[in-house]
Amino acid sequence: MRLSRPVLLVASLLAAYPAAAQINDGKPDPTIAVPEALDLPYALGFALDNNFTIRQAKERIRQQEGIVVEVRSAQIPNVSAAAGYNRNAVEIGGNGLDHNWSADITARQVIFAGGGVTASVKAQQLALDAAVLSLRAVINDALLDVRTRFYTVLVNRERIKVQEQNIELLQRQLQDVKNRFEAGTVSNFEVLRSEVALANAQPALITARNDYRLAIEELRRALGFVNANDQNATKLPEFIGTLEFTPASFDPQGTAGATAEQGRDLIRTALVTAHEQRPDLQRLVRLQDSAEQGVTVRRANYLPALSAYAAYDWRMNSTGSSSLTNARDGWTVGLSSTWNIFDGRATAGRVSQARSLLEQAKLSVAEAQLIVDVDVRRSVSLYQQAVELAASSKKVIEQAEESVRLANARFSAGTATQLDVLTAQTDLTTARLNQLQAYYSYNVAVANVRRAMGLADELKPTGEMPWPPKK
Repeated sequence: MRLSRPVLLVASLLAAYPAAAQINDGKPDPTIAVPEALDLPYALGFALDNNFTIRQAKERIRQQEGIVVEVRSAQIPNVSAAAGYNRNAVEIGGNGLDHNWSADITARQVIFAGGGVTASVKAQQLALDAAVLSLRAVINDALLDVRTRFYTVLVNRERIKVQEQNIELLQRQLQDVKNRFEAGTVSNFEVLRSEVALANAQPALITARNDYRLAIEELRRALGFVNANDQNATKLPEFIGTLEFTPASFDPQGTAGATAEQGRDLIRTALVTAHEQRPDLQRLVRLQDSAEQGVTVRRANYLPALSAYAAYDWRMNSTGSSSLTNARDGWTVGLSSTWNIFDGRATAGRVSQARSLLEQAKLSVAEAQLIVDVDVRRSVSLYQQAVELAASSKKVIEQAEESVRLANARFSAGTATQLDVLTAQTDLTTARLNQLQAYYSYNVAVANVRRAMGLADELKPTGEMPWPPKK
């Protein structure tokens, strides 16, 4: 069986994500259990088959393929059959005629229709190409959403660890102050201050844990994960992965990507790539081409239409007898033509509408190009900001850790106050949280630049995951 070009495009598009091929043949399974562990590549592969937005886009392609088949029917012969039978009363039959039946098979082929049929097929084929491009855009957006949600889960998980480390430091500080109070070297005020500092750190930990739970639910929605198993209602997987600050590559051929210092070059490259590869922009271009064909379809009504037909008829007119020996049969061939010489300017009105739709399509393309340019510039700007913040956060962490060490040493030697120690610890917690946010923003910014350029997601499966369970 020969596959259509859009079907092959969809197949090649989905083949770029090998992890998806391992999951339920593209059909969501509500009985799948929550996995023991989950990494980003497998999450992306699962979303590719189960995300509801992606599935709807696939169905729109099927719908458009049906429209193409329907329109193409005018290019091939249409065969129809008809039959009829009637019996009249003798009183009204005349000459005793009371039986009539007929049957025929007719084949009709359009020979010339002013180019309207060909233009209709081209228009719908372009619309089908646009639907495939729409699927690409939906996939890019959906996988970006999954990446962002997965990164949000990771950053909230790490925030819990930071807050737990902060509380651990404050607990040790409180115990140290209590020991000093019992030894008579500090006042009860120092103990009270440590207890207040520890109590003030608890809400941040509670909030971080709640943000983590909510982030998991948002990831579940982005994945399209439907779990109807009550036994796994509260089960959470172990999320595999960390937020790293590694050089990014935005070149479609996979060469070294631009850095923050090469911002201008990156913007120029990104703009050119976006105009060539953004599927949402290419989709509007296809719809513009389809609108041009629509003008031809409407103008075809100015010209005559010519069809050829051939029929074979069986007829019987019986006089008081229904014997088949009275039946007649034979061929009929011919040409038929229609031409609306004047239709009250209905065709002119339809042509005017089609031209207006074409102009609207052109304006949509121009507007989309502007939106893409702004999107690219914004994404690159946020990427540059994220690079600078991530790079600077490393040094701040080192300085904050050294500051805590020195504050504790000076407090032990009696040359610093407890407030100095608590301030240093607070600064260290803030620095760690800032680094987490910077790394999170950097990874999200990299994914946003790739989507703005129209590049496919960098899906790199890490091997077989224990999900879904083997049968």
